[in-house]
Amino acid sequence: IGADEFYKRLITSSTLPKTSAPAPGIFIDSYQKLAVEAEAIISIHISSKLSGTHEAAQAAKRDLAGECRIEVINSESVSMGLGLLAIAAAKAAKAGATAEEVVKLIQESIPRVHLVGALDTLEFLAKGGRVGKANAWIGSLLSIKPLISVRDGEVVPLERVRTRTRAIERLHQLLKERLPAKEIGVMYSTDAEEAKKLAEHLREFFPQQPVYLSRFGPVLGTYMGPGCLAAASIT
Repeated sequence: IGADEFYKRLITSSTLPKTSAPAPGIFIDSYQKLAVEAEAIISIHISSKLSGTHEAAQAAKRDLAGECRIEVINSESVSMGLGLLAIAAAKAAKAGATAEEVVKLIQESIPRVHLVGALDTLEFLAKGGRVGKANAWIGSLLSIKPLISVRDGEVVPLERVRTRTRAIERLHQLLKERLPAKEIGVMYSTDAEEAKKLAEHLREFFPQQPVYLSRFGPVLGTYMGPGCLAAASIT
């Protein structure tokens, strides 16, 4: 099913979708295909504290030891927090950087990745068990609009406000505090127009570079829920 149908079901269904990390065999297949032409493979993944994906990739690397150099990296982030690292790595590789230089760039960039999101509710994070340090807010999840971030690979609470309008205003303010940035991206679950407005606003500060716009896929959408708007940057 497409994203629109997924979110429609997420909103109306009484059952939360289940997510699962890819098996090591999927990574083995991908790595073997890439190894035919690649000198090295740099594999960047969602925070190991939020998913078993990183460990699956590590298992595949161990099984393929000696066939091709493989670097498996824990991004300590999600969505475009991870995506911006991949973009920065690809730019460096295209410019002629060695595998060692690309890995060093990623490792140095990880602490400078900032992700902030405005959720319509904590309900889906709570149901999915990914609420992290925002657990203290669970008792009031129906009466607040939470602002969250990802730090050290975990979901952490930033602020809680009473209205959607105020949450979006604070999201804008928090993003401005992180400017200038080397890379920036906007993510959304269900409100594309809201995301486009945020991206256009940020482009005022980035006239010479792209502000990437992307949609949360079903895995993250399961936990972020409908109405989520977020942005990630590398400073």
